[in-house]
Amino acid sequence: MSFLIDGAAYFSALRQSIARARHSVFILGWDIDSRVRLVPESEAGDWPAELLPFLNQVLTSRPGLRVYLLGWDFSIIFTFERESLPWYRFSVGGAPGLRFHLDSALPATASHHQKIVVVDDRIAFAGGLDLAIRRWDTSEHRALHPDRVDPAQLPYPPVHDVQIAVDGQAARALGSLARERWRLATGEIVSAPDAGAVGGDHQTTDTAGDPWPTTLQPDVRSVPIAISRTMPHPDAPAVCEVLAMNLDAIAAARQWIYIENQYLTSMAIGDALSARLAEPDGPEVVAVLPRKEGGWMEQSSMGVLRAKLLQRLRKADRFGRLRVYYPTVPGLDGALLNVHAKVLIIDDRLLRVGSSNLSNRSVGLDSECDLVIDADDDLRLRPTVAGLRDRLLAEHLGCQAPAVAAALDARGSLVAAVESLRESPRTLQPLPIPEGDTPASWTEVPVNLAVLDGLVCDPERPPPDQIVEAFVPPSFRRPVHSSLLRYALVCVALLALAALWMFTPLRQYLRPQNIRELSDRLRDNPWAPFWVPAGYVAGTLVLFPITVLLTTTALIFDPVHAFLYCFGGALLASVVTYGVGRVILLGGRQRVAWLSGPRLAALRGHLMKRSLLAIVAARLLPIGNFSIINMVAGVLKVPLRTFVLGNAIGLLPGILALTVFANRLGRTLRHPHPGNLLVLGVVVVAIVALLAWMRRRITRLIRREGPARKHA
Repeated sequence: MSFLIDGAAYFSALRQSIARARHSVFILGWDIDSRVRLVPESEAGDWPAELLPFLNQVLTSRPGLRVYLLGWDFSIIFTFERESLPWYRFSVGGAPGLRFHLDSALPATASHHQKIVVVDDRIAFAGGLDLAIRRWDTSEHRALHPDRVDPAQLPYPPVHDVQIAVDGQAARALGSLARERWRLATGEIVSAPDAGAVGGDHQTTDTAGDPWPTTLQPDVRSVPIAISRTMPHPDAPAVCEVLAMNLDAIAAARQWIYIENQYLTSMAIGDALSARLAEPDGPEVVAVLPRKEGGWMEQSSMGVLRAKLLQRLRKADRFGRLRVYYPTVPGLDGALLNVHAKVLIIDDRLLRVGSSNLSNRSVGLDSECDLVIDADDDLRLRPTVAGLRDRLLAEHLGCQAPAVAAALDARGSLVAAVESLRESPRTLQPLPIPEGDTPASWTEVPVNLAVLDGLVCDPERPPPDQIVEAFVPPSFRRPVHSSLLRYALVCVALLALAALWMFTPLRQYLRPQNIRELSDRLRDNPWAPFWVPAGYVAGTLVLFPITVLLTTTALIFDPVHAFLYCFGGALLASVVTYGVGRVILLGGRQRVAWLSGPRLAALRGHLMKRSLLAIVAARLLPIGNFSIINMVAGVLKVPLRTFVLGNAIGLLPGILALTVFANRLGRTLRHPHPGNLLVLGVVVVAIVALLAWMRRRITRLIRREGPARKHA
């Protein structure tokens, strides 16, 4: 086993291993980007530096090799922060033998978060690093590094992470895990490599068939490795080994608990740490976390949840054994070093490195994979556990690992050792823990999503049941028989609608000729200026997608009338549904305390600060149902003037582009001569360029709220 600290070490070792693959390569990740650069161009040599060209060249040189890439079928909210159409880039641009799939075989709101690569079942890598952009960095974490740029050649701040390389039985076990994940996601069964065809376990001497990198020295040999998983299943009991392992490890700590993690929001982990801090002779707790979560969205959700948990830990720390730090690097000029690692070290006896954050999602909902060493019964392994802790602290404190070990031996306290070494410009600074009951003021964010107490951003299980428990008062919850009766009535209504569709002339209306005649009548109808907006209002009241209404209008009318109808109808519908939230949901006898309690009050306060930006972003980057967003704005009493202005600004570019495109498309279909085809192409290019520009502008606006976001 070898520890690979930070992306430069991991990507280089991984590249060497894949270049020597013979049978199969499995790559599992929360994000997999074809453009990720595994090594700087100056070090590329005979193999391409970027992932997809590199994989293609390896596959071309070995026709029998197969590469399987399994990424997460991600939420729409990450669309503008990931590679566009990754399945197209890998599937169409990949060489024969490359298979790419986006995993959607997970419960609602769950994500595929394991970060595993297995080569020939002979070497495997697991930890916190995806093959994604903005992950590469050296352990120096220089403020400026010429090779630390994204595919657009934009620099990004330093990032810290940890991966582990293993071979032998551990690699074979991770290979079985990867094949099972592939089967669950695709239905395809992939056979394991033939041990005779690819060779046996890793040997100390280099052979042509051994994928262990020649430059990678093992940190320890003949070590038992435990694999700890979180694995949600839509139709079976979930696997929650990560949570059980973390709780057992915290309970077993005697001297100190060392944590490096991107998130610290898990209620169960918070309870366990609080209990140990409250003990008179309990262990010290030293945590290294990011200074802030990246971007306003994470700050307003995971950041607030973390602040609340840290407040709890501080209250429990009656004996002064808690220290929470964030790493600093000179010369960053306001940027922050992103801690993306997921490490837990207990005394010198237990070590965990993996993909799981200390969040509710990671311990109960998302797929995770950690590797664990238990040195409690094997004294030979304790220097390995202590050595990684010392290396990590030395990196953050700007010193050498022996200096950390010497300070710890001299003082007998992890807290005292760290405090004695904090004099370097590159050091660990105490993380501010907010005072009082309003930790959201610490993050200064526009929308405090964390008032949902993690149900949206950090649930421990699929949230429908949690939402009912948290937000629906018992007096509003219907008995089981009543709910079943309502479902039965819905089914009967659907069956009646199906019968009406099948046995009446209703289905005749959707024939192409009839639709065209209806469109012609509506286009020439003098009452169209009244019927079209009324249709928008009616559609949005039943949550009908606004995009369908806009597209239909753009195809029926000429560009000028289409623009006026789309823009006016959408604005009118937004105001009406806003009124539903403002008047109906908060008015009359249905108004109850749970709708105007502290959660909604906190959310309202933060939305009011930057409500215009929030509404504009919701229209430019459609992240939810048009009607529901309007109703929520009404519930939260966003000022009507701000709401209308935000809708007008956000709707204008998309509606203008849609009406122009629909007009040119209609002309081209009616008269498909080269001139119209050329004009249509120019229009499409212009619209794509406009959307790309808008994407950059929105990204910059969001980044002004915090440093560049680093995920998972």
